[in-house]
Amino acid sequence: MFRFIAADLRRHWIGATAVLLIIAFATALGVMVTLQERALRLGSARAASAFDLVVGAPGSETQLVLSSVFLQPAPLPLLPGSVLAGLRADPRVAWAAPIGFGDFAGEAPVVGTTQDLVIGLGGVAEGRGFARLGEAVVGARAALAPGETFHPLHGRLHEGGEAHASVTYTVVGRLAPTGTAWDRAVLVPIEAVWRVHGHAAGEAANADAEGQHADHDHDHDGHAEAALDLDTAIDLEATASPVAPGVPAILVKPRTIADAYKLRQAFRTERTLAVFPGEVLTRLYGTLGDARLILAAVAAAAQLLVAAAILLVVAVQVLQRRRQIGALRAFGAPRAAVFAIVWLEVFLVSGAGMLAGFVLGYGAARLASSMLTAASGVALPVAFVAADALSLAVLVGLAALVAAAPAVLAYRQAPASALRA
Repeated sequence: MFRFIAADLRRHWIGATAVLLIIAFATALGVMVTLQERALRLGSARAASAFDLVVGAPGSETQLVLSSVFLQPAPLPLLPGSVLAGLRADPRVAWAAPIGFGDFAGEAPVVGTTQDLVIGLGGVAEGRGFARLGEAVVGARAALAPGETFHPLHGRLHEGGEAHASVTYTVVGRLAPTGTAWDRAVLVPIEAVWRVHGHAAGEAANADAEGQHADHDHDHDGHAEAALDLDTAIDLEATASPVAPGVPAILVKPRTIADAYKLRQAFRTERTLAVFPGEVLTRLYGTLGDARLILAAVAAAAQLLVAAAILLVVAVQVLQRRRQIGALRAFGAPRAAVFAIVWLEVFLVSGAGMLAGFVLGYGAARLASSMLTAASGVALPVAFVAADALSLAVLVGLAALVAAAPAVLAYRQAPASALRA
């Protein structure tokens, strides 16, 4: 029986290959949608798990998380320096690290922060942390290496960002890999960002008193930049001062889970906004889940259409091979053997196409994830789970049922009528 099927497949290899590829591509579409959506969920959840609480000015919670956790450039209103000072003095806070945006090193965002965040991200795997205003620590996937120097750009490189020619940072360390967007970032002292952008403590105090909010993409003061000197030690007291310049967001590490909820409640006021990144992502997952259901429905519809088309093609082939089937019956092949030959041949082609579809879908999801990781820095793990084995079993069961239809046609043919056809 198997030698007969192998010979028949070799004889009609073009048609069999075409059917196999159609099934493979239809299956791969559904597999890729499932794996990619799961990778986005896992990757973003892992990236957000490194940050317990984010405090910012009132506005969009989603944008606050996207900008502070995933480093997506967007204008954010500034928090006054008194908020940072209050968080640092709060006994419920293990550490509070300000973050400031605005510049880039090539395509990598330059983020002003403190040594607390460097340690909170896992510390340096190479070199050391910054100790002077002109020093920088780069992420694990950043193009810069310890010992190199760079001039920050006001804007991305491909957008024609203008360089701060009089400002030079020296890379002194590289962070351990985190699997987050921070692997592509360049971390510098927040005090250096304030100086580069022409801020003064007095200006911040005035803005705080007037309740003003500013965009993090400030206009640059060329005179201030020309007089800039970053060859000084970091002034931790200035960073913790109530009159320190404003910051777009503050990443907070509470001492306990209870403290985290208390801090979120305390800083959800008219002047401040405190969010758990995980909660914000949950709402995004709801939107992403709806999109996944739509894509999955489209993929399922495509698979049903492909199954119907293949069933029609196979049925036509069975009718065209009535003489061959009749000859088998005339030479003594029982009905059950004819049924088994036709069913097994169709099932082997369909099953092979489904297995190939899982392989293609996995490869397509890996490729898409690698491209997204290169663009965002967030590691997106693509992997099968136990539920995928169940999905494959269901598809194989459907293939077995579909293959039974042409086999029944062959089973019901009488040898005499088949030979006269």
